[in-house]
Amino acid sequence: MKKVNAYLQITMKIKESERPSAAKVYSDYRQPFLDTIEGALTKALLVRDEDVQVLHGFYNKEHAAAYLESDMFKNDVAKGLSPYFQADPEIRIFSVVG
Repeated sequence: MKKVNAYLQITMKIKESERPSAAKVYSDYRQPFLDTIEGALTKALLVRDEDVQVLHGFYNKEHAAAYLESDMFKNDVAKGLSPYFQADPEIRIFSVVG
């Protein structure tokens, strides 16, 4: 199994009442993401009182950046989630050190 060397973190402001609908988008695309996106290793939904985050684990930063340009992200995930955004999402890519 490949080691996670990079994370893509997407933080979204979503009303609590709309979180179940947004979580369905996450659920619908979780397995296709893991099965078809090059370098994709993990995907987790993190829920806090103030926001919702999706943390994607990748083999490297280049795979994370490429996912943001993929048809799945642009045409399916982003379009599916955008009706629930209260503000623009924060998107960050991190490297794992050590």
